[in-house]
Amino acid sequence: ICDIDDMLPIAYGQTKLENDALSTANKFIFCDTNLLVTKVFSEVYYNFCEPKLEKAALEHEYDLFFLTDIDVPWEKDDLRDKPEGRESVFAIFKQTLIDNNKPFITLSGDKNLRLNKSIAIINDLEKAKKMGFSSLDFVQIYEHGIPLENIQNQLDYFKNGISKTVLVSTAKVSNGILKLSEDDFQQKANFFDANKSTLKLKKFVPASGAASRMFKFLNTFLNEFDIENESINAYINRKKDSELSIFIVGLEKFPFFKAVEKKLKEVFPNFDDLERDYKNYYFIKLLLSSDYFDFANKPKGVLPFHKYKNHIATAIEEHLFECAHYSSSNGSSHLHFTVSEAHQNQFENIVNAVKSRVEKESGTTINSSYSFQNKSTDTIAVDLNNNPFRDENGELVFRPGGHGALIENLNNLEADIVFIKNIDNVIQNHIESIALYKKALAGILVELQQQVFKYLNEIDKAKENQLDEIIAFAKSNLNIEILEDFQKYSLENKINYIKTTLNRPIRVCGMVKNEGETGGGPFWVRDSNGTVSLQIVETSQLDLANVNQAKILADSTHFNPVDLVCCLRSHRNEKFDLAQFVDHNSGFIV
Repeated sequence: ICDIDDMLPIAYGQTKLENDALSTANKFIFCDTNLLVTKVFSEVYYNFCEPKLEKAALEHEYDLFFLTDIDVPWEKDDLRDKPEGRESVFAIFKQTLIDNNKPFITLSGDKNLRLNKSIAIINDLEKAKKMGFSSLDFVQIYEHGIPLENIQNQLDYFKNGISKTVLVSTAKVSNGILKLSEDDFQQKANFFDANKSTLKLKKFVPASGAASRMFKFLNTFLNEFDIENESINAYINRKKDSELSIFIVGLEKFPFFKAVEKKLKEVFPNFDDLERDYKNYYFIKLLLSSDYFDFANKPKGVLPFHKYKNHIATAIEEHLFECAHYSSSNGSSHLHFTVSEAHQNQFENIVNAVKSRVEKESGTTINSSYSFQNKSTDTIAVDLNNNPFRDENGELVFRPGGHGALIENLNNLEADIVFIKNIDNVIQNHIESIALYKKALAGILVELQQQVFKYLNEIDKAKENQLDEIIAFAKSNLNIEILEDFQKYSLENKINYIKTTLNRPIRVCGMVKNEGETGGGPFWVRDSNGTVSLQIVETSQLDLANVNQAKILADSTHFNPVDLVCCLRSHRNEKFDLAQFVDHNSGFIV
């Protein structure tokens, strides 16, 4: 029978066994128990722990603890005598590990699953150690769900850069860009309306991003401006800050102006008597303060976005109206937001507040759904020397991946046709023309899709002359560059090539004239295999030191406002796996 006096001898014996095992261990020592276990049992059974034992248990270090879950049947032995107390003992062990900042991972499942899982974890831990990460770093990476090879690839990208995209030429009207007349727009929109009753439609809105970039210039102002020793006008002239100047001039026109002004008068009873500089300074301070409006840290979708005669509208409300007008069939529409988990309630509150009004005005039932950007797609942050960046607690910092990471969210949608638009890509008072434009994009897509499906369904019976027709269609309608030696292929190989070329998701991207906005544009691009295709390219992806590449960029005529329509199903009505169509070598570092 074990008693309190046995605790120290057990601890000494455990330590001796571990030390002796060091001389014969091959890379690893596995300990079925340890000093921390002895400490916890001493406290649980005897409400006391010898100070020597407690000190040694907390100082003793292991590369990793496996905390074994209580989801397997309880087995009795000479010491294990409390089947009814498993939950409480497990909770104490877990809290002890947390309180003492010990690196641990919980193992659940049956014995085989635990064994295989632990082998994989230990192999990854060994790799992480070689990469320079601590055990606590490894646990943080593991809990984030990012595969270790992804972390290695990201660090390699930061160190070596990402290969620049090679532009062949800019896409222009009649060379990658289709320009429609007013009649064309109407005809395509009518075609979509005539075919949409059999289609599952959904609108997809990436909305997880905070508004930090929108207010970056104001944050900079608050960090660098000294109200006691400088006027705002002097600051604007000194910094050549035209954004701040325009912001102050247009202050009263913003949809959030009255709400902020009202709060200012509550906080500063003498607000009306303050000098103009102080009024503007405190306005900006309250707008960004975490104690008040905190606009830079809120998602764009929940901010007051448009000012109407009788109400203020958020971007969320505008998307609901748009969705009802063009992404609807049989009296209902479906809207999907990607949001940050912490912000979902704010989105739901706004949707619930305006939904009935939108449904009444549009005559369409609104169905909304949400998803989170998977944390496993996050990117590790580094400092300017490419070393992992850490917060004030010494923990690694991860940042959400760009829009490319949302391919997973898009992949999970159950829909035939998906309209995609950024959360802040909404315009005031033009719902009818917007709806016509979006329906026309969808009309183009459905028309192309029907033709592609027809070709794929008939292709097994195709003769050589029909293949020529399909190739001509792929070139002129889908902007696909066909391999030069295609005509030398055997008939079987030609058919396989065409199947591979056509049996893939289709996207139709809306374009606007290039007026100098930052962002992506349409270009003909050559990949590492020499294949030329039509792609949306960000300026950051280009080698602007290359005179030829810079000239092609300067010649661009159009800009992509992230406004597109996609089809996600094949001619056999099977969902495409969008992950199979991702170019993992494409990207840029910010």
